[in-house]
Amino acid sequence: MIENIENIELEYLTLDDYKELKEAMIEAYSSMPDSYWKESHIKSLIDKFPDGQVVIKINGELAGCALSIILDYGKFDESHTYKDITENYTFETHDSGGDVLYGIDVFIKSEYRGLRLGRRLYDYRKELTEKLNLRGIAFGGRIPNYHKYSATLSPKEYIEKVKRKEINDPVLNFQMSNDFHPSKILKGYLEGDEASNDFAVLLEWDNISYEKPTKKANTNKTVVRLGLIQWQMRLYKDLEELMQQAEYFIDAVSAYRSDFALFPEFFNAPLMADNNHLPESQAIRELAKFTPKIVDKFSELAISYNINVITGSMPEMRDGLLYNVGYICKRDGTKERYEKLHVTPDEAKVWGMQGGNELKTFDTDCGKIGVLICYDSEFPELSRLLADEGMDILFVPFLTDTQNGYSRVRNCSQARAIENECYVAIAGSVGNLPKVNNMDIQYAQSMVFTPCDFSFPANGIKAEATTNTEMILIADVDLSLLRELNQFGSVRNLKDRRTDIFELKKRIKK
Repeated sequence: MIENIENIELEYLTLDDYKELKEAMIEAYSSMPDSYWKESHIKSLIDKFPDGQVVIKINGELAGCALSIILDYGKFDESHTYKDITENYTFETHDSGGDVLYGIDVFIKSEYRGLRLGRRLYDYRKELTEKLNLRGIAFGGRIPNYHKYSATLSPKEYIEKVKRKEINDPVLNFQMSNDFHPSKILKGYLEGDEASNDFAVLLEWDNISYEKPTKKANTNKTVVRLGLIQWQMRLYKDLEELMQQAEYFIDAVSAYRSDFALFPEFFNAPLMADNNHLPESQAIRELAKFTPKIVDKFSELAISYNINVITGSMPEMRDGLLYNVGYICKRDGTKERYEKLHVTPDEAKVWGMQGGNELKTFDTDCGKIGVLICYDSEFPELSRLLADEGMDILFVPFLTDTQNGYSRVRNCSQARAIENECYVAIAGSVGNLPKVNNMDIQYAQSMVFTPCDFSFPANGIKAEATTNTEMILIADVDLSLLRELNQFGSVRNLKDRRTDIFELKKRIKK
């Protein structure tokens, strides 16, 4: 390793560097004579894609190099060769409108190894890929130690042993430590690579910031603002007065340019007061008659205030059965329905309520979301299925009467954020309803939970309302941080699942 380093610079490759570059390549590929690039090759690469050709210099001397082109990757067979990729070393395959950065070459001179210079070159490629909005990086990686094991191990077995640290392959180890994952064995990839026994490994890196080009005018947001409504239970003389209060809160959170307004479970329960003389099971069925009008009004408010409204939940009658449901009223005028799948023993016993049957995620202009009503948050398999569908934000409208009931929802919801690498927003009601049987007291603290990693709050709490106080809670969540967590988190709860020993899947609804 070189001592007395005065400066390390990353520079674009020029033809003035060629003499040093040639000497470095001859040394780097000593086992493959005449494998170095000719000056005409380097000139062609610089002319076609100057940003893709970089060198690292230490004290002014060339120490390493990385060469690359852009490909329309779909035009190439998965079992391609180096000649295919470079079109017989002419680089005519370079396409500035392509979608993948393909690594042509990368090396570090032997006396400069151990300084993590290779990582700098790979980091540059990643940054360039993000800057150009490409899907990712790919290249054929040599496995120069494979010839020592080829008599007893297949290439696949060799790679598995390298992953398990049973075999040391300096090239493959380095690439995997820089977040490149092996995706395919390539036979006959690079002519003359006897050390790899004529094999290579297709290595890929996915750009989590990639946005697929679209002709639509709308854009996908990465920072999303949530507006949580901690609703005060109080008596209202009629539906109009209740919806005036709902509009007040929507107006308030939309004034802060929130993208979502979340209401609690059974926020409309005060309307049961007029039917308190009826049995509880009948009173809630009378409440269900208001649901269509409430949903229509929320849809109007979503459009007029330019906000996506998650209506909490309401009772609804379908085919003679009582369900606990809610609606996502989007600002584009569309509506989607969700159901409470697990009803509590009290809901079943007192009201005769049925559990729903459909679990799904919802596409919005602010990412993919899921909604689990109260008790459903305590069943981890539900949110895991939603996470498998790409859920970014889980909304949990809830209604709890006691602190221990609230703690179940709160603690389980925070667990859902960690295990599913998503944001979780919970909103509940506070106060009292002395004239509504079975709904007399409420306990709540609305919150927004995050995963627990360096890019998030250490305690996993993004924002929290004051306990048992009517208020709104506004919080921003950054969806791009979830992508980074999924790829580079200290732990990766989604990727590290042992799906080789267990399986979780939804049954097809009949």
